[in-house]
Amino acid sequence: QVQLVESGGGLVQPGGSLRLSCVASGFTLEHYAVGWFRQAPGKEREGVSCISSFYGTSSYYTESVKGRFTISRDNAKNTVYLEMNNLKPEDTATYYCAKKEIEYGTLCAERGPKRYEYEYWGRGTQVTVSS
Repeated sequence: QVQLVESGGGLVQPGGSLRLSCVASGFTLEHYAVGWFRQAPGKEREGVSCISSFYGTSSYYTESVKGRFTISRDNAKNTVYLEMNNLKPEDTATYYCAKKEIEYGTLCAERGPKRYEYEYWGRGTQVTVSS
């Protein structure tokens, strides 16, 4: 079965850290760029980060997470990670990963990931930042 599964979310205090994982099954994830998105209640899903295919030499971060979040990939484990440090209450959301459809390329766009370019969405993992 082709799918992506996110994990690693939880409840953390402001300033804390979490590492999210996105594990692929049924296909080889290294061939694709991967994006992380998040959606807070009442808000649209936004693109947070992206990593290019294979060696992940290019990446993208939305302005609000630059310097705090790091995206990486371990192709041997068919997994992409999102390391989140210095978390803030405004980071609270459900986080989703998805793979970029090959027709849109294997790099990360400078404008950031757009929802329509991605497929095989996972069910998400909840991140709550609160004291």
